[in-house]
Amino acid sequence: MAAGSVLAFWTVSLLLIAVPGADWAFTLSTGLRGGVVPAVAGLVTGYAAVTAIVAAGVGALVADSPSALTGLTVVGGLYLIWHGATTFARPAPLDVRTGAGTDWNTFLRGVGVSGLNPKGLLIFVALLPQFTDPRDAWPLPAQLAVLGLPFMATCAAFYLCLGTLTRTVLDPRPAAARTVTRLSGAAMTALGAWLLLDHLLP
Repeated sequence: MAAGSVLAFWTVSLLLIAVPGADWAFTLSTGLRGGVVPAVAGLVTGYAAVTAIVAAGVGALVADSPSALTGLTVVGGLYLIWHGATTFARPAPLDVRTGAGTDWNTFLRGVGVSGLNPKGLLIFVALLPQFTDPRDAWPLPAQLAVLGLPFMATCAAFYLCLGTLTRTVLDPRPAAARTVTRLSGAAMTALGAWLLLDHLLP
């Protein structure tokens, strides 16, 4: 597989990751709660699942099925609304020792934020095939999987830095930390509502 295709997709991936969205809001809120690593691991795992789905050809089927896409949009939108509302309602940063299940719960929420986002699936369906070459010796699923790797690696590095920086800057400032957490929760709620309205309203 041509290194130029991988580099080109990595450049596009970096631009997509740098644009604030649900992943940003989730990372900011969990960064203040001491769960940066499990949060980012969850986000990357969700995108790994999306990459596998697209590589297996299921993504294109979902994108071409109005009912499947509507169902995914409703689930993803409601999940973001629920997670955003709970984050907004409990803005105080949590100590990393609050419980043994905290990291696991944060991980699962991260999987949900990235894996249940229909916009993310459609981006992969629309973008990944453009960087593949049907004449290449590598089979198409392998090319898609390889292209997904730089996206996941960049996602991990970017959000680890973002979450760590957020905690370092805001943890000594409880009032500012609560405000940022509330704003991130409101952003996730708004994004979830926008997903529903954008897809369901004529």
